[in-house]
Amino acid sequence: MSMQNKPQMVEAVMFFSERGGICKQMFFPEFEALLDGVVNMPEFADQQMRVAYMLINPRLLIKGLVFFYLDFDEKGAPDSGWNIPLQALGERAGRGPDLGAGPIRLACRSQCPVSWHQMHLWDPSLSPGNNDLALLRDVVKRNSLGLLVEDERSQAVAPERLQMASEDKWYAPDPGQEEAAKANHKLDQEQRLKAAQLIKQQRLRISSLTQQHEEELAKFKLASEEQSKSRQTQITDLQQTLRQQEVHNAALKAQLAAQAASFQAVREEMTEQLRALEHDGRSESDSLRAQFEGEMQAKIASAVADYKEQIAIRDVELAYRSEQDTQALQEINRLKRAYADLASQGGDQILERLAKLGMVFVVYHPGAGHLTIPLQDIASYQDNPQAYVAAKCFVSEEQYRQWLAHYQQPSCEALLPSGERCAIPIDRIDTPSRFNLAESNCCARHKASSRLRTVS
Repeated sequence: MSMQNKPQMVEAVMFFSERGGICKQMFFPEFEALLDGVVNMPEFADQQMRVAYMLINPRLLIKGLVFFYLDFDEKGAPDSGWNIPLQALGERAGRGPDLGAGPIRLACRSQCPVSWHQMHLWDPSLSPGNNDLALLRDVVKRNSLGLLVEDERSQAVAPERLQMASEDKWYAPDPGQEEAAKANHKLDQEQRLKAAQLIKQQRLRISSLTQQHEEELAKFKLASEEQSKSRQTQITDLQQTLRQQEVHNAALKAQLAAQAASFQAVREEMTEQLRALEHDGRSESDSLRAQFEGEMQAKIASAVADYKEQIAIRDVELAYRSEQDTQALQEINRLKRAYADLASQGGDQILERLAKLGMVFVVYHPGAGHLTIPLQDIASYQDNPQAYVAAKCFVSEEQYRQWLAHYQQPSCEALLPSGERCAIPIDRIDTPSRFNLAESNCCARHKASSRLRTVS
């Protein structure tokens, strides 16, 4: 392996989705290009994403983690004011759990080496069923980024690094005892390491929960203070309104008392005036009553005279209308008798009279032109005009009907395979006797004679 392809530590950035999985992975130079505006992420438009910066060793093990937020605008471009020094935070971060390569460097909200960056960081979930650290460890192991991995096979030791043991140590002690001691020491070390890692995870989780609870308590306290201020403002407004209402009520009571006293004085004065009027007005009312009765009698007499005059006029009008009705009835009877006389003379007698007077009956029909109908043919013409005209044209009634349809609309009547009429315009046959069905009413392509010639 050349020096250029030698595995080395790699910086990478991974984006968390809302469901908790990893939705995007990239190298740190790609992330810097994203921050510089070289590329955008439309899939993250108008969202605040949870992101993790990590340092990965050649054996695909995580050595450092920084959990931070990144805001994107409606076009998918990152916040231009974002300026968290991820590499510096990763180097100065405190110790975290062991993800396979010893305790990692971990920077998050509850463990941030720079206090003013704390609000831009977030705490990973460490619950057994939803551990973000374990998720990142497994994603890195899958090597979706295609990192160069260090060969884990045992490397040959260079001869110059070999050391010769002293002669008295060439022969090893009892292998069983040595193996048991090594196994016990290794088991003890593993147990201590696991206990330390578990304690570290629990401390981190406790710190994260404490931070979360303090934030929630601060929010509740702020909401309570704002609600208390609002309630106090409402109480003050209500007290002021109550005082204003009390002053207004007192003014209204005083006004009502003054009005009541004034009404009482006016009532007493009106009572005295009424008594005086009653005493002085009795005689005047008697004279007024007599005058009123006289006037009423005069008005009634005048009205009765007017009504009698109107009744007399109505009687005259009724007599005139009765005379008109009698004359109209006589005229109706005379007209009925004249109608009966006309009805008794028959229609034939009327036609004979008209014929004797020199009147001629002429009708026009297509194909026959103007026909003069003798008096003796009037009845047959009335029964079936088309049969009468067909006989004059020396054709049958059916042929005349077919020719008349062709004459009124000269077009091909043949049916196409689709069931519609051909309807191509053709030459009109002016004489019914020259009309031939399936020949004169069809175009050249549908004439029966052309079909017969084609078959033969």
